[in-house]
Amino acid sequence: MLWYNESGDNMKVLISAGGTGGHIYPALAIVDKILEKDKKAEFLYIGTTNRMEKDIIPERGLPFFGIEVYGLKRSFKPKDIVFNIKAIFKYLKSTSIVKKKIKEFNPDIVVGAGGYITAPVIKMAKKLGYKTIVHEQNSILGLSNKMNLKYTDTLCTSFKDMKVDKCNYVYTGNPTSESAKNASKMDLKELGINNNKKTVIIVMGSLGSMTVSNVLKESLTKFDDSYNTIIITGKDYYDSYLGLEKGDNVYLFPYMNNFSSLMKSCDLIVTRAGASTISEIAATNTPTIFVPSPYVTENHQYKNAMSLVNDNAALILEEKDLTVDSLVNMINNTINDDDKIKELKKNLSKFEIDNSAEKIYNEIIKLIKE
Repeated sequence: MLWYNESGDNMKVLISAGGTGGHIYPALAIVDKILEKDKKAEFLYIGTTNRMEKDIIPERGLPFFGIEVYGLKRSFKPKDIVFNIKAIFKYLKSTSIVKKKIKEFNPDIVVGAGGYITAPVIKMAKKLGYKTIVHEQNSILGLSNKMNLKYTDTLCTSFKDMKVDKCNYVYTGNPTSESAKNASKMDLKELGINNNKKTVIIVMGSLGSMTVSNVLKESLTKFDDSYNTIIITGKDYYDSYLGLEKGDNVYLFPYMNNFSSLMKSCDLIVTRAGASTISEIAATNTPTIFVPSPYVTENHQYKNAMSLVNDNAALILEEKDLTVDSLVNMINNTINDDDKIKELKKNLSKFEIDNSAEKIYNEIIKLIKE
């Protein structure tokens, strides 16, 4: 299905996502698919002024408009109540700014990929009469997407067993899986790493984790030297690792571009259970030990992880059970068990969807042409 406009105008897409890579990279995967189909498509990306997208999106050459909005704190501490009051006023102010920007750009479609910035964008787009499509990465609806349901024409889900009321929804999978599937394998020698050993990656999401970092710092000399250990610390925590004693087989990086390419070069990954991460794991068929974040809404990362663990397609080590010994022992027992690795790969292949971005693109065109 291709874009067609009798007037000959370029397709205009307003897209919004923010906060973490788990929202931003699916949005970019959708952008890439649209550009694959229509190189002349025009975009406007609306994000926040203080999160990752403010740097990532301009670097990609996309027109970016930032708005100051904040997510709500989920506690009743006095300082959090004060913060939430300010956040609500910022949200109310943002709706008028968003309304003006949408009318100026006059898009053919408005796409939301999660994060609290999408709440005013999708709501105002629908109220102005524009078609809206939203992608949910997780196995349960995020707060913004839940708020947006009545303003959403089509909801695209990443998990097959997800059921949604009040909205037309379609199972598409996560669009990052398609770009991960097509990524080329990375040559570890380019990173100064021995290609002749098995390789384990440990990464706790694009932002890193203080709790897990504390365990990892104590583990730097404990990993078996029969395999490489690549630790991606997150930019906020990298400096705290510098100067610590570590094994010669341990490699530290603050962040890694082309992460899918790196995954294709490794034998095991230890990671959080964000939905985009899961889709990349399935697309690259990478055996995994999940350490779900317990700090996310409704413990959705645990539920994400268990969707694979229950089918023997991954392993899980909950953060409450995470110690130096439990981490190192699970890695050693897995990486050195060839039969286990084969079993994980075989079962993981059932979760692969290699045309998610294409499916979302088709839903976009379907809405535009209605």
